[in-house]
Amino acid sequence: MPETMTRIHIQRLETRGHWGIKCGLDNPRMLLQALDHPERSFRTLEIVGTNGKGSTGAFVANAIRAAGYRVGWTTSPHLVSPAERIWVDGAFLDEEALDRLLGEAFEAEARSGIRATYFELMITAAMLAFQERGVDLAVVEAGLGGRLDATNALDPILTVLTNLGIDHEKYLGNTLESIAREKLCAARTGRPLVLGPGLDPAWIRPLLECDPVLFPAPLLEAGRIEWDHSVVQGHRIGLAGEHQIKNLSTALETLRRLEALGFALPEGCVWEGIGRTRWPGRMWAVPGLDRVWADGAHNPDGAKAVAHHIATCGLHPDLFFSVMADKDIPAMVAELRGVGPRSVTLVKGEDVRYASADTLREAWGSDLDVIGLGEAALRLRRPAEGVRLITGSLFFIGDLLRTLGIAPQI
Repeated sequence: MPETMTRIHIQRLETRGHWGIKCGLDNPRMLLQALDHPERSFRTLEIVGTNGKGSTGAFVANAIRAAGYRVGWTTSPHLVSPAERIWVDGAFLDEEALDRLLGEAFEAEARSGIRATYFELMITAAMLAFQERGVDLAVVEAGLGGRLDATNALDPILTVLTNLGIDHEKYLGNTLESIAREKLCAARTGRPLVLGPGLDPAWIRPLLECDPVLFPAPLLEAGRIEWDHSVVQGHRIGLAGEHQIKNLSTALETLRRLEALGFALPEGCVWEGIGRTRWPGRMWAVPGLDRVWADGAHNPDGAKAVAHHIATCGLHPDLFFSVMADKDIPAMVAELRGVGPRSVTLVKGEDVRYASADTLREAWGSDLDVIGLGEAALRLRRPAEGVRLITGSLFFIGDLLRTLGIAPQI
């Protein structure tokens, strides 16, 4: 069968566009109802927050799997293939399976008489995948916010709020309080709500519209932080950076809450799973390239975390930077400029959402050239004298990986 025929539903999905946002729960509820509620065949844990959702989910999913459970995990965005958004038992869903499940989602859409977004269709496909594979627990990452995000059509046994920062102001508001209110709508009365380190329960409580049981995560102490790993309580952690210690702290408190809900999670298995956790695009060594790392910091808080890690390790990397136009670019640049990068290469992607060349130059300095993805790929293939870091956007990293012909693996 021709390749184009085997991926017809993925192609249909792409016509919906990655950037379409419809705030509301009617569509996902109707899709799940039309499919006889696949999400009711397993238990669900939902993760919301401005940054750290993917890394926290990766720690949790790998630890649960190491303890002998079958676990599903859905995250966004993807880097190269939409199949990366669905992970079951240690592997991304393959494109053939995703295409088949998307076909079921599109049929449910037609029966319901609606037009769903890219994200709503992917969440539906994930629920079908988890039902089909018989997972014990699904770890689900919210896309945007919480109140009107498609994932809020689910009924989680436990909710996690990783952290809060200013992002997506158009949809969530421009204060931490307004953003928190939206994200906290993923919580459920009487059920656990894990709060990442630094989130004060006394500040959170008045912002809630329901009455969950709050469990603040105590911050772990790192024994050592290196460029490519950290050591925590004698265990090597492959996701590098002090910010990942915070995500690990959140993950461990989440695992303690899951134990209280009946999951058997021996400590040795938990650390085994955490030790094997890798997450492409998060302080990640790009395979096949010489000293090239990628971190998709896409807002000021993310840039601050990356800058802090660079400074902690005493490095002055060559930066390859690009960003979407709707981000707070001056604030991101201020954080990254502060580490004294050895060089800065500005890159402009083809998608209309990328910041323009003039915007990039204005933020970094008018004397810098702006190159395309093809030229950036050529430069990254050359040998390096020091560390090179691709940052500013996960979408940018994904476009570069496609140009380089590199597929992420975990």
